[in-house]
Amino acid sequence: MGIILFLILLIALWQGCYFLFVEVLERAKAYSVPSPIGVAQCFMNLCSDGTLLEATGNSLLRGVIGYVIAVVIGIVLGLFINHFNYLQKNLKPIVLGVQTLPSVCWVPFSILWFGLSTEAILFVVVMGSAFSIAISVDNAIKNVLPIYSKAALTMGATKRQLLVHVILPASLPEMISGLKQGWSFAWRALMAGEVMTTSIGLGQTLIMGRDLADINQVMLVMLIIVVVGIIIDKCIFSVIETRILKKRGLA
Repeated sequence: MGIILFLILLIALWQGCYFLFVEVLERAKAYSVPSPIGVAQCFMNLCSDGTLLEATGNSLLRGVIGYVIAVVIGIVLGLFINHFNYLQKNLKPIVLGVQTLPSVCWVPFSILWFGLSTEAILFVVVMGSAFSIAISVDNAIKNVLPIYSKAALTMGATKRQLLVHVILPASLPEMISGLKQGWSFAWRALMAGEVMTTSIGLGQTLIMGRDLADINQVMLVMLIIVVVGIIIDKCIFSVIETRILKKRGLA
């Protein structure tokens, strides 16, 4: 109930600021400042013809596919970096550097290699999140307390048993946090990839709003991107994270 009241107050403050600066003081133009009423009208218009639902569905599908690919690549790469000292010393600094690149940097490569296609969007998503996941996996394994490994080896565990039954379960809570961060990178990278294509998606809908000088549509898409991100975090990652922590007596 508290969050609903807070959102209502926030929307009222937003509409009040719009009315003050646009209607009363005339310090800003109506076409350059979004308003709650304008965003709501835009929401109804885009929902009536199914554009918004289709765009959100397409973006979610691309985001999930790209994220799954990134998770597979990131976990494998992170395990290799953690296992081999040579890769730890030489490859990890490169991965750390590449991770800092904004996702939009991969857009020219994706266009040249894949054209204006779904594959190009997925490429940007994967490149935008896989390296972050790899670093998270490596760090999660590194932060496992050495006493766990020593105890398992003392009890006669093999290297495979040590990895599967001790190290990976112990690193799981931190690894889930890394996967959650990887999703946020993937979701942002998706928007960078979608703005370059003509296929329907939230990124393309945002660009259409810009081209039509419809600031309310731009604001609407931004809000939907935020809301979807929050829903994914609260309904999937937070639930998994809480269950793992409770299972280990940490929550």
